[in-house]
Amino acid sequence: RVKRGWVWNQFFVVEEYTGTEPLYVGKIHSDSDEGDGSIKYTISGEGAGTIFLIDEITGDIHATERLDREQKTFYTLRAQARDRQTDQLLEPESEFIIKVQDINDSEPRFLEGPYIGSVAELPPVGTSVMQVMASDADDPTYGSSARVVYSVLEGEQHFTVDSKTGVIRTAVADLDRETQDRYEVVIRATDMAGQLGGLSGSTTVTIVVTDVNDNPPRFPQKMYQFSIVETAPVGTAIGRVKAEDSDVGENTDMTYQVKDEEGVEMFKVTTDSNTQEAVITVQKPLDYESKKVHTVVVEALNKFVDPRFVDLGTFRDQTIVRVSVLDVDEPPEFRPPSNLMEVQEDAHVGSVVGVVTALDPDTANHPVRYAIDRSTDAERIFDIDAKTGAIVTGKVLDRETAGWHNITVLAMEADNHSQVSRASLRIRILDVNDNPPELATPYEAAVCEDAKPGQLIQTISVVDRDEPQSGHRFYFTLAPEATNNHHFSLLDIQDNTAAVHTQRVGFNRQEQDVYLLPILVVDSGPPALSSTGTLTIRVCGCDSNGAIQSCNSTAYVVSATLSPGALIALLVCVLILVVLVLLILTLKRHHKSHLTSEDDEDMRDNVIKYNDEGGGEQDTEAYDMSALRSLYDFSEIKAGDGGGGPGEGGPGRNPASELHALPQWVQSPDLDFSVFRDYICRKVEQADEDLSVPPYDSFQTYAFEGSDSPVPSLSSINTWSSGSEQDFSYLGGWGPRFRQLAALY
Repeated sequence: RVKRGWVWNQFFVVEEYTGTEPLYVGKIHSDSDEGDGSIKYTISGEGAGTIFLIDEITGDIHATERLDREQKTFYTLRAQARDRQTDQLLEPESEFIIKVQDINDSEPRFLEGPYIGSVAELPPVGTSVMQVMASDADDPTYGSSARVVYSVLEGEQHFTVDSKTGVIRTAVADLDRETQDRYEVVIRATDMAGQLGGLSGSTTVTIVVTDVNDNPPRFPQKMYQFSIVETAPVGTAIGRVKAEDSDVGENTDMTYQVKDEEGVEMFKVTTDSNTQEAVITVQKPLDYESKKVHTVVVEALNKFVDPRFVDLGTFRDQTIVRVSVLDVDEPPEFRPPSNLMEVQEDAHVGSVVGVVTALDPDTANHPVRYAIDRSTDAERIFDIDAKTGAIVTGKVLDRETAGWHNITVLAMEADNHSQVSRASLRIRILDVNDNPPELATPYEAAVCEDAKPGQLIQTISVVDRDEPQSGHRFYFTLAPEATNNHHFSLLDIQDNTAAVHTQRVGFNRQEQDVYLLPILVVDSGPPALSSTGTLTIRVCGCDSNGAIQSCNSTAYVVSATLSPGALIALLVCVLILVVLVLLILTLKRHHKSHLTSEDDEDMRDNVIKYNDEGGGEQDTEAYDMSALRSLYDFSEIKAGDGGGGPGEGGPGRNPASELHALPQWVQSPDLDFSVFRDYICRKVEQADEDLSVPPYDSFQTYAFEGSDSPVPSLSSINTWSSGSEQDFSYLGGWGPRFRQLAALY
């Protein structure tokens, strides 16, 4: 029995169908279909029922929509054959594919554009620049729809493109960046292998021509002119020049140099790395009087030279720089510049030490005047002739006091003292033998009583403030007054020292304990000078080993210091004495102050504290008058005043009651101030007679007001009657300035 199954061919559908009727795709059929319509065909899957429709009876499939292979190349569907009555599957479900058949409907596209490439200038023909690539969405396996070829639409004069690979190459060898540094090339890609009817796409390729060092530097001018003053210091910039280079980047880096010998000596050229300019600076001092114009040849050359272009010519250029030196008024110049002079120390005042010379370097050659900077010769040891420049001594010289003198000499134009030059001058004072030799120290020697003849007791050396060029040479001998000496001998050792030896056996301290030995010392001159020194020799007692024990006049060895315990005890005693003295002075002053306060009752403290106005009659504590009353002997005063009178209140009045009435003062012509006047005079006399108290400039009291005050007092102390009897209406006449005071009153 033959197995039943599906019967169909492979399905294709052409893309981009533009007909009005559905496009027939194909037919599915089961071999069990007898054509009676009992089998129903259905499909499912991608596009079933929407894009693809099937005739249930015949199994014909139609495409109802326009398809695009570039979007979807095939569709997968499943076919079913069912019994129309029972809806049972008559055949197993089968899968089939509908392929979309390609047509040339997509043009090539450059997906990586826009393109930018570069090539060095002056390249050989055929130099590869870059590669472009176009993509075609058509089916490369079907026909020639996706076969792309390349061509140049614009720029073919300078560039070509490989039709298959898309590689762009140079077509000429004279690409010059300085002429044109950028090219826009249009490349076209055509499918169908370039055949007629093929689709095409294009892109623009920007090709940048990069620089190579193919241009030498060139100076815009063949001569430059600069000027500079002759006093410009070394290193001063004169000017800048720059060579132009058509290249860019490091190909424009260049160095400059001076080519002529004169320019190399006087000027220096450096390169400014930022601006690539040549900076011309002064290398040696300029002098207008010597040369007014300098000509310098400056050469510029590239720092990086490409050996491929050496045949194009030399990559350097030269220009001439003309430097004019400007004249300025310069100070005089010392000639020759020697700064050392010598003079003997015994030269007389006014002796010529040397002559300095200075000349005006300017063309005018003004006369020069000289002076000494007195800040370097404050003692005026030297003077100078203002016209000749002769330096003479102004004071007596002494090499031993100052062997060198450093002074500054000024040279200035006679008619323009602002143009001043300075020269340091060192004057050496030459030594003459004007100081006799002297013993190095006041020598003292000791000799033992049991000394033997020939025993060395002292070696003597001398000093001489002079410094002869040949060195010192001293001679020693005993002074003439010691020629009869038989106790000691003097030996000149010939090395500027001498030795004293004993000449006898033993000495006796009881007979003579001190010997004075005069020694004559002579130098080598010239002239030879001498002096006599005395060596003091003491006779001392010694032990068996020759160590000195004691001498007659004093012990030979005395301790020069005290023990720490003795020093501490001495300091404690001094400290105790100081403390006792201070304590006595303090007690004495305190006792004296106490006596003064009791006897004299100095009222100054109370007076200075009474610095405010009283509170009127009701204020009984403003000032305590008891101290004043207790100091006065009223009986003595009363007797002294003759017993009083009617003007004092009558003989029957008690002075104490008068004083009690003082705080409530009433201005009355019957009161007498003699009590206070006498008291004050008495206190002044006591103060004048007591020399132990300090003097006082003034004595002031504020216990009462004066009797002749022209203006009545505002205080309540001056009230004649009680407050109930007063009329305060007059207070309104004081005016606005005293309104607050009137209200308080």
